[in-house]
Amino acid sequence: MGKTTTAINLAAILAETQPVLLVDADPQASATWWVERSSEPMTFDVTQETDASLLGKLRTVSSYGWIVVDTPPALNSQALAAVLPIADGLLLPTPPAPMDLSALINTIKTAVMPAQVAHRVLLTRVDSRRLKEVREAQATLTSLNIPTCQTVIRSYKAHEQAALAGVPIIQWRGASAREAQADYRSVADEIQKTWRLP
Repeated sequence: MGKTTTAINLAAILAETQPVLLVDADPQASATWWVERSSEPMTFDVTQETDASLLGKLRTVSSYGWIVVDTPPALNSQALAAVLPIADGLLLPTPPAPMDLSALINTIKTAVMPAQVAHRVLLTRVDSRRLKEVREAQATLTSLNIPTCQTVIRSYKAHEQAALAGVPIIQWRGASAREAQADYRSVADEIQKTWRLP
């Protein structure tokens, strides 16, 4: 459960109350692949765009309540550089493992903080049996003044199965669907309240 899983699932949840556009700005086109696999219509619009000059004009698109951008994994990408100055907020999904966290912290300090965009780390792929690792990760981020979501995304097979079926987690009806859905609903609620977005 990384950035594309988060982008797809948040777009679907936010689309329950407002029109949503998901922009796939990653050359790997993972979000587009996900949507193309779906046998059910998505509740949000999807477009693929990697041109930084066009991504920088997303603020001029006024027909959506939310625009969610799935950027490339490299935080020094031109796509991210184009989106950062116009973003209301940046959500940074990462596993709580020390090596993942270390790389993310470095990137936040060098690329995100200088942009002065509201940001928040979302811990994903969390093993419910290893909550000590989560608490340590949150404590590390807090000590560095890096905002972190209170909600974490627990690791469930449901996430992989929903992706393979081409549906957001809120449309998945298999095992652990309810718990997996609850995590992402909680994240959506938290970022809307934290960033005071609609």
